Amino acid sequence: MKTPYIIGITGGSGSGKTRFLKSLMGQFSDTEVCLISQDNYYRKRDLQPLDNKGVKNFDLPESIDFDAYQDDIISLKSGKSVSRREYTFNNPNSNPKEIILHSAPVIVVEGIFVLYYKDIADILDLKIFIEAKDFIKLKRRIIRDDKERGYDLDDVLYRYEHHVMPTYEKYIKPYKQDADIIIPNHTDCAEAAEVITAFIKSKVSA
Repeated sequence: MKTPYIIGITGGSGSGKTRFLKSLMGQFSDTEVCLISQDNYYRKRDLQPLDNKGVKNFDLPESIDFDAYQDDIISLKSGKSVSRREYTFNNPNSNPKEIILHSAPVIVVEGIFVLYYKDIADILDLKIFIEAKDFIKLKRRIIRDDKERGYDLDDVLYRYEHHVMPTYEKYIKPYKQDADIIIPNHTDCAEAAEVITAFIKSKVSA
């Protein structure tokens, strides 16, 4: 088996990574491209760091089990399959499922810290950074956290001001310069998705 080509996709919370990835992954089968998301590697809630008001901060590097994430990426790269229980942030409206990932010619590694964590960044063959204006990211965060995580508006705004933005400035934005490709996603990035899709197809068929 040929060694898979590894693509890292990152950007701040609300930058539109999920929408971009849905557009991208919809063009490929599971046997062509494997997506492994950092979102499923959060530590348990009781291990999450607290801010000075006692609020759990899911937006810090220590919130993520990077060792497990890295191990699974390496396993996929070596041709193995991995399984991971979906992380639902204890949303009572979500039933976590067992996620089984199989290696593929192209592996997409997605998450806000994939460039920050050097051991993972060093595995990547291509680094993509998706960016959007702050007010757009906030709007997207409000919609997502209400729908997927059950957070009310006050909670979302508090987390955005005290957790999300400080993390972006310290742990995400500085690594933008390490990206091979920067994609503006203020409104739509369909053209960029087409370009990346064509590139991935060339790797799948190589």
